[in-house]
Amino acid sequence: MFYWLMKYIVIGPIVKAIFRPWIVGRRNIPADGAAILASNHLSFADSIFLPLMIDRPMTFLAKSDYFTGRGLKGWATRVFFKATGQIPIDRSGGKASEGSLNTGLQVLGRGDLLGIYPEGTRSPDGRLYRGRTGIARMALEARVPVVPVVMVDTDSVMPIGQRLPRIGRVGIVIGEPLDFSRFAGMEGDRYVLRSVTDEIMVALQRLGAQRYDDVYASTVKDRLAASSTHGIDTPAASLD
Repeated sequence: MFYWLMKYIVIGPIVKAIFRPWIVGRRNIPADGAAILASNHLSFADSIFLPLMIDRPMTFLAKSDYFTGRGLKGWATRVFFKATGQIPIDRSGGKASEGSLNTGLQVLGRGDLLGIYPEGTRSPDGRLYRGRTGIARMALEARVPVVPVVMVDTDSVMPIGQRLPRIGRVGIVIGEPLDFSRFAGMEGDRYVLRSVTDEIMVALQRLGAQRYDDVYASTVKDRLAASSTHGIDTPAASLD
């Protein structure tokens, strides 16, 4: 009830009136049953617009930092994330990654929609980067379709590092569901997981026409941070 109130009565109308988001392919989201919504990740705002623009409730696995802030801002952020169906996860790796996987499987086991960013982090420059195989493992273990989703211009509205959004229009393009039932029972094969993940990333690239670089976004971020620390100007071409 609280989720419904926040989405349809409080947050939704305000966000839609200000940013006038558009959406294409809404029918590609299954009307019922579990599915994974695999989205590119340009901005913090991605997790706001997508849940508000689809007809079914969905859950994002959000980093736990968003739920531990202090003061009024921390409280408001925590309430907002919970209201929009997001679950805190520890993204430090190892056992934490296994816990995140199990949390996602629980959501899918209830027959709900689960939102995942296959790149694992926001793109530092608007390009699409290599996907992490956790999404493939979830899809194969839960035996659910994966729906590719492309967020458009959310990085213009809220670039990385900016606290308050700019006024602008954003869009969402939803592709046809991807069926991986042919790989049923093969979630333990790392080559299969990589193949499935790459297929998802190809679908995202074709849907959104982003430039694709076959390297992890986190690696690019580390390079940029190192260059900044040492005062080196790193041209984008050197990151290819």
